[in-house]
Amino acid sequence: MSSLEVNGVPTPVWVPGLGLDARSSARVRDLVGGRVVLLPGTGRRGPVGPLAELTAQLQAGLGPGPVVLVGHSQSCQVVAAVAERDPRVAAVLLLGPTTDPRMLRRRVLAGRWLRTALGEPWWQVPLLLSQWLQTGPPAMTALWHRIAADPVDERLRRVRVPVVVVRGSRDALCPHDWAVHLAGCAPRGRLVELPGAGHMLPHTRPAELAALVRELQAPS
Repeated sequence: MSSLEVNGVPTPVWVPGLGLDARSSARVRDLVGGRVVLLPGTGRRGPVGPLAELTAQLQAGLGPGPVVLVGHSQSCQVVAAVAERDPRVAAVLLLGPTTDPRMLRRRVLAGRWLRTALGEPWWQVPLLLSQWLQTGPPAMTALWHRIAADPVDERLRRVRVPVVVVRGSRDALCPHDWAVHLAGCAPRGRLVELPGAGHMLPHTRPAELAALVRELQAPS
């Protein structure tokens, strides 16, 4: 049990994006702490089960609670599935959720990925490649196929805690209209856009994300 949980302050729980691992949130965790839960396809190799199984795996890693549950990219769908049912979740932070149904078409997904990748700082490339290779393309592909079509917007309608959707203004994987839609679906949702940022927000905007976590940790 962390000192935050002992004091009743929600602990940040970080769930990496597709193919990423604990290194993806290291810079922001240096500022605000928390624990990381790795799932198959997000930091772990091995078989990827259905969403219900992934949800149970994430719930098993939450600790006693309360928690601020943070998803990035593809993991936002698993985070939403947990947040709609688990009372330990005090608030939710969704970073660049890549669950736009338009991206179910591979041509659209490839085009948006390329646009986003070209706009990211190149210093990230070695770190990203290392994480993707560690997780492995088979697990990454399996995770996408398992959960990409799940209606995360409908799940967010049933989440009663504060939900903050965060996107970078240059993130083609999480378009503005999709982020607006998700924030509007959550009864206590709101959107934060970071000017000039891309998709890899935990790498590139740790201070802004740490500030949002602290805001969600504060008593409402």
